[in-house]
Amino acid sequence: MTKPARFSYAVLAVTLILVGFLQLGAPLLALLFSYFVLRKLSRFIPNKWLTLAVFIIVVAGIAYTAAHFIRAAVVALPNILDNSIPAIITWAQAHVPDLNLPFTDFESLKAHTMESIKDEAHYLGDFAKVMRHASTTFVFLIIGIVAAVSLFFNSQLDLFRESHKLRHNLYSICCDEITARFSEFYRSFATVIGAQMTISFINTILTAIFVFAVQLPYAPVVIGLTFLCGLLPIVGNVISNTVIVFIGFLVSPRVAIGALVFLVVVHKLEYFLNSKIIGARIRNPIWLTLFGLIIGEKLMGVPGMILSPVVLNYLRVEMSKMETAPAVAASRHIAVDPVDHPG
Repeated sequence: MTKPARFSYAVLAVTLILVGFLQLGAPLLALLFSYFVLRKLSRFIPNKWLTLAVFIIVVAGIAYTAAHFIRAAVVALPNILDNSIPAIITWAQAHVPDLNLPFTDFESLKAHTMESIKDEAHYLGDFAKVMRHASTTFVFLIIGIVAAVSLFFNSQLDLFRESHKLRHNLYSICCDEITARFSEFYRSFATVIGAQMTISFINTILTAIFVFAVQLPYAPVVIGLTFLCGLLPIVGNVISNTVIVFIGFLVSPRVAIGALVFLVVVHKLEYFLNSKIIGARIRNPIWLTLFGLIIGEKLMGVPGMILSPVVLNYLRVEMSKMETAPAVAASRHIAVDPVDHPG
């Protein structure tokens, strides 16, 4: 491996470390996802400026839909918990007489949770700090989108290559290597997010059929939450399934149990889909993915959970390209025991 190649790997590694250390996972995701959408749109729209116009319309539509969903979820989720928790407790106590829970509704659950973490002051940041963080994140998201548009129009790192006196100079070679590293990282992102979106879309369609079939309340929130959580490998389904079962208790315990059975069946189908859709693209074991999710969440929260499979897939792809020297025969390094093998 050449020194410029080693340097390019170091640049990518330092970039990812800084993203985790500075909590820049959200703008990095915005950049990658925006570039992903632009590339997909460019397959059907030959003109880049027209592609940009359509992209702006898509971003505006996503922003409006996200704002509407968040507003509906903020209103619905407390009501879901407040109405479903008493039904769950009643059903549980009927089947487990000795069960004694410290809460009876959403308010008591919230009070119990706050009481449990009251000594952890960092969980209770003031409103001004939260708003400042939200506004900063919004600005960073806009920067990520603008950076993606800039990359879409010109992804070259060495903008004035022809003006160099030496054609094969160190700067140009390093730029080529760095571009190759980040291009491979983007391809890993496109592979992972494309496969995960396919699985999430299929899961959302099946869930929507069940929700409308049993006339489950808060259908838009359930369907939107199912798709968004589906973008998180493994743990996303656990989150959405918990909400669906809670909503099922609003109707009756029988509907909740039916929802649980349905979700189990859907996930059995997902094992098959994962092997066909994801397994052929992302060849990492489940335990490694779970470990990556934990590390990603600790470093960057939810963005880290989304990016961790991308990093793992990138490492696998890059390492599989590197040829190593054949292993020396083990027999050459094993001393012969004179007792077992005399003279």
